[in-house]
Amino acid sequence: MNFWQNERVRLRGVEPEDAPTFWAWNQDSEMARHLDFLWPPTSQASVRTWAEKQTQKQLEEDRFHWVIENPAGDAVGSISTHHCEPRSGTFMYGANIAREHWGQGYATAAIQLVLRYYFHELRYQKVTVSVHSNNQRSIALHEKLGFVREGTFRRMLFTGGTYVDVHWYGLLREEWEERGGYQTVATAES
Repeated sequence: MNFWQNERVRLRGVEPEDAPTFWAWNQDSEMARHLDFLWPPTSQASVRTWAEKQTQKQLEEDRFHWVIENPAGDAVGSISTHHCEPRSGTFMYGANIAREHWGQGYATAAIQLVLRYYFHELRYQKVTVSVHSNNQRSIALHEKLGFVREGTFRRMLFTGGTYVDVHWYGLLREEWEERGGYQTVATAES
């Protein structure tokens, strides 16, 4: 089976044809608030240009942006890595799942694939994620995956007319392995 898939999802690069999907996802203002902040509306042309640029990107400084597909081949979300520091062996990621696909295990499955790649192929030793304190779904997801809350930056983000805290979660390669991370991905492939 392909390294980039399991029984729940397949990760693939961005294609030009994905532009309308990304543009539609950009219309979900609440999702934008949980990911970053509420951006002004963007044109379909600008999203198309972004998608076309993404299709040309290779793994660059260990950063990449994947589309998450379900077994039917439908794009259900995306995941991207950033702040990759090979010298210290740390990286970060951000993931989003379209609202209509929440609660189906797609984020968990995609994160497991990315963790396996970074821990077992690129030799990273720790992953860190920031989660807005008002994003209970993401908090629950990361705690379920075994991430440890390492700290909170109080009132670090302004969104929806109020300040919210930002929680920082970390997971070490050994902790992921102790929880059966590699076996979880491998089992899903068999």
